[in-house]
Amino acid sequence: MAVMNIIQAVNDALRLEMRRDPSVLVMGEDVGKFGGVFRATVGLYDEFGPDRSIDTPLSEGGIIGTAIGMATYGLRPVAEIQFADYIFPAFDQIVNELAKLRYRSGGQYTAPMVIRAPCGGGIRGGHYHSQSPEAYFIHTAGLKVVMPSSPADAKGLLISSIRDPDPVVFFEPKRVYRGRPVEGRITPWDQDVPEGEHTVPLGEAALLREGRHVTLATYGAMVHESVEAARLVAKEGLEVEVIDLRTLWPVDVEALVGSVKKTGRFVVVHEAPRTCGFAAELVTLVSEKAFLHLEAPPARVTGWDTPFPCTLENDYMPMTPRIVDALRRTARF
Repeated sequence: MAVMNIIQAVNDALRLEMRRDPSVLVMGEDVGKFGGVFRATVGLYDEFGPDRSIDTPLSEGGIIGTAIGMATYGLRPVAEIQFADYIFPAFDQIVNELAKLRYRSGGQYTAPMVIRAPCGGGIRGGHYHSQSPEAYFIHTAGLKVVMPSSPADAKGLLISSIRDPDPVVFFEPKRVYRGRPVEGRITPWDQDVPEGEHTVPLGEAALLREGRHVTLATYGAMVHESVEAARLVAKEGLEVEVIDLRTLWPVDVEALVGSVKKTGRFVVVHEAPRTCGFAAELVTLVSEKAFLHLEAPPARVTGWDTPFPCTLENDYMPMTPRIVDALRRTARF
């Protein structure tokens, strides 16, 4: 085991895969000599050189379009979008070219590549550096979408994503890159992470806390707010089962349905806006497959239907007090 935070775990995953497979490369704005704006690619340029740690122009469409071409010719590019908010200039390349390549070629071709993008709020980045756009890509057939919440999962899921034969959009919750929320503040956070070979299968959720009264499903930075909320309501005798989805699509429906059949109540927490957010899809899936087991209306605790604010971040994000309130209301229904 080695002690790492999420940034170090991502760096370790990239380094190990680049050593293992010479077709793996990283590319993006400032990922080479500088090591990335969040330092996720630091040291890779020195070890692998400019042909495999590639500094690109500020052109997200160009980055993704070039990566698609590389992937179709046998390489495995890991393209970094500096902030998830910057992914939209590449949207056409992702949803109309990358996601559809296997389908349009009748299975003859695919593009085994990863798009890494730091997402979410909590760093006072304002409305152009704090968005959570995962629902757009979950909606697009042909893409897998991943968001880890811990260093060990970040490493294991990223390695699995790089090895996957199809494209993966890998969102990284930057609020917890180097720490996690404890009692309302971000504190340094390092975790034991397996050294060397370590994979986490795509499509499998993680049960973080067992409970019998309410099922709470979440992902990314909101995992930590949710676990804290579950801890607080446990003092009142309310046992909450917390599920970290990890892979958003394909989602682990069996884990959700199995839990709801046990608890009879369902709450979803995510940072993205409420309307047409991923929570709506999860509520629908559970309602379709476990309707007769529900003893209360499913609840969504999400960001608001506004642009992410430059101030009042903690009023926008679904922090622990809002989650606690939803758990209590759902349990008492």
